[in-house]
Amino acid sequence: MADTSVTTGKLLLVEYERLKDEQKTRIGFRDNLTYATLGSMAGVVGATLTPKGNLGLLLLLPPVCLVLGWTYLVNDEKVSAIGRYLRLTVTPRLSELAGATGDEAAAVFGWEMAHRSDPDRLIRKYSQLAIDLSTFCVPALTALAIYWVDGPHRGDLMTVSVMEALAIAALAVQMIRYADLARER
Repeated sequence: MADTSVTTGKLLLVEYERLKDEQKTRIGFRDNLTYATLGSMAGVVGATLTPKGNLGLLLLLPPVCLVLGWTYLVNDEKVSAIGRYLRLTVTPRLSELAGATGDEAAAVFGWEMAHRSDPDRLIRKYSQLAIDLSTFCVPALTALAIYWVDGPHRGDLMTVSVMEALAIAALAVQMIRYADLARER
């Protein structure tokens, strides 16, 4: 007869597997948002640079960067939150249930901690933050600056552009806030 009993350890292992699957899916989706953003930027810039282009079209770039950047940020934060939950909740509980101590306890899902203790982690995290800001915020702010200098200075569009600048600044603040730059677990 098969063992059909449900134990806390079995439940934690199932939870671990499901969370790793979700984490993997979110990583793929998050990373594809970078390509979607680059493609969208190319479309807006291409339309602006056509012979009949209008610099007012540059005002389309900030909302594109905002929506895709915010979606990127939410998924990135969930990837980090899943990792944090696995490190701080699931791994210690499984170690305790298995009676693991010392090095044995550290070996339970060791990768969840090992990749965070790499001496180059902070350099990678700051580099990733710079890339994220360069992908989602800098192009939008550059488009706004070009519009402010050379674009049609209609009052309604200037108001929209200021609101877009504030929204992009808020996105940048959130990206910095959630960059996971801490060395701790």
